[in-house]
Amino acid sequence: MPDRRTARATAAAHDRAPLLRLWAYAAGHRARVVLATVMSVLNTAADLAPPFLIGVAVDVVTRQGGSVVSAWTGVTDLRSQLYVVAAGTVAVWVFESLTDYAADVLWRNLAQTIEHEARVETYEHVQSLDLAAFEDRSTGGLLSVLNDDVNQLERFLDRGAHEILHVVTSVLLIGGAFVYLSPAIGLVSFLPMPVIVWGTWRFQRHLEPRYAAVRARVGDLNATLNNNLGGIATIKAFGAERREAARVAEGSDRYQRANRHAIRLSAAFVPVIRMAILAAFTAIIVVGGIQTLDGRLEVGEYSVMVLVVQRLLWPLTRIGETLDLYQRAMASVRRLLDLLAEQPTLRSGSTHLPSPRGHLRFEGVRFAYPSAPDLEVLHGIDIDVPAGQTHAVVGATGAGKSTIVKLLLRFYDVTGGRVTIDGHDVRELDTADLRGATALVAQDVFLFHGTVRDNLVYGQPDADAADVEEAARAAEAHGFILALPQGYDTLVGERGQKLSGGQRQRLSIARAVLRDPAVLLLDEATSAVDNETEAAIQRSLARISEHRTSLVIAHRLSTIRHADRIHVLAEGEVVESGTHDELVAHEGTYAALWRVQTGELEPEPR
Repeated sequence: MPDRRTARATAAAHDRAPLLRLWAYAAGHRARVVLATVMSVLNTAADLAPPFLIGVAVDVVTRQGGSVVSAWTGVTDLRSQLYVVAAGTVAVWVFESLTDYAADVLWRNLAQTIEHEARVETYEHVQSLDLAAFEDRSTGGLLSVLNDDVNQLERFLDRGAHEILHVVTSVLLIGGAFVYLSPAIGLVSFLPMPVIVWGTWRFQRHLEPRYAAVRARVGDLNATLNNNLGGIATIKAFGAERREAARVAEGSDRYQRANRHAIRLSAAFVPVIRMAILAAFTAIIVVGGIQTLDGRLEVGEYSVMVLVVQRLLWPLTRIGETLDLYQRAMASVRRLLDLLAEQPTLRSGSTHLPSPRGHLRFEGVRFAYPSAPDLEVLHGIDIDVPAGQTHAVVGATGAGKSTIVKLLLRFYDVTGGRVTIDGHDVRELDTADLRGATALVAQDVFLFHGTVRDNLVYGQPDADAADVEEAARAAEAHGFILALPQGYDTLVGERGQKLSGGQRQRLSIARAVLRDPAVLLLDEATSAVDNETEAAIQRSLARISEHRTSLVIAHRLSTIRHADRIHVLAEGEVVESGTHDELVAHEGTYAALWRVQTGELEPEPR
């Protein structure tokens, strides 16, 4: 099988036609495509045979002995000739049924295979993209590509490809037969072809941008639906149901209008083609009939032409539906392959980290997000976290605290300076090794729809029951887990909505503990819980931080007062560093924050 990356690179060429890009993408399935194509051609040939056999039968009964059958087989008895025709008819119908089955199975299985591979590969590719790639892209838009566009491609391969081959084969075979039987009638039958070809080309040119607009509108609609379903509690809390329903209706209406715009044009295709077919059909009846009356054309041949002309011309009326399916599929192919062509800018390094100790350093780190390159968030910060120590980073909202964690995990690359772990620049490390040495407990805990156990073992899938329970106890989560209806097998709901904020946070800590990382990253882990839960989390954090490096991003200073060292961040710079007692005595920024949080000083209004 050809290299998938080579096929993808070829398919990525934006200046190529979508069908050529699809052909390049499906390079590994070309043998199956050829086989399916052969079956479709043979099926069409067998489907066209009955009218010719009827013409042969008419020839037998009208020429009384000098028929085609006698010339080809040497059989002179008329009844025997009819038996030969009947046997040929049976054979043709059986062959037509077998090839129809084979073509149907081949095309449909091919469609299912490519649909599966495209969806899985696109999802894997989306996972490989940088976080910056998601800043200006909605989740609903990505879902539209992964579901709607992939399904649209499957529908075209399932039905449209066979239909196109059927029409092309019919035109070639019947047109050739007409030219052989009567060049004049063959010429008449092909007179509407330029009109049909021109009309098809014109319709295709005008339909392409309309279906691109349809795909864009369905992406916008999916984004709205995805956001609203994710924020259903907020919608209900603010009584915004009618407003959001109106917003969905507006998005659906835009999608409907885009579809109507395309339908208006695609629906006009069949009537135009029908008129061209009518002209050819009428001409064949008249011209062929006159030639038969004049004795220049046999009755059997005339019968074949009258019967088979519909097999030549009427399938062309379905070209409109097939063209409609084709244009929708090509719009989807373009969106799908454009997404696959988007490459991550952050490449994994090659240096491995087999036994990480957890010594972290931020050396003159400067950073600006790709979406705002002129707005620097960090201005040359220096932080040294020796292995096994707990360091905290505090500061006002927007100071750049969480950005430090993102740079350490290499969700983004620094724009100046460097971040190291055990002396290795994180940009040089194998990404799997880097992230395998860390575990993150975030403020916004994400739990997957599944059981408590499923979520706890997410970072350590092969953990046994004893290890899971030990991690839960360390995070002070074991007690409330046992109180759940099915204990560790209780479903937590989407994003853990069946649990309280504190419960979700403790599960997140247990999940990190179970991974047993060299570096524990805590990003505002207690900012959204009550005092009692915070105290429980602090106790568990104190236990799990022993003998491992911990970097704590905190807003609540009570969480980090016992840290080995605290770094105070203000407007992207480290303005103070020291222990809790040293910083309080220093009477600087940290001391002011401490007095505000302990109630000794009211915060200044902003």
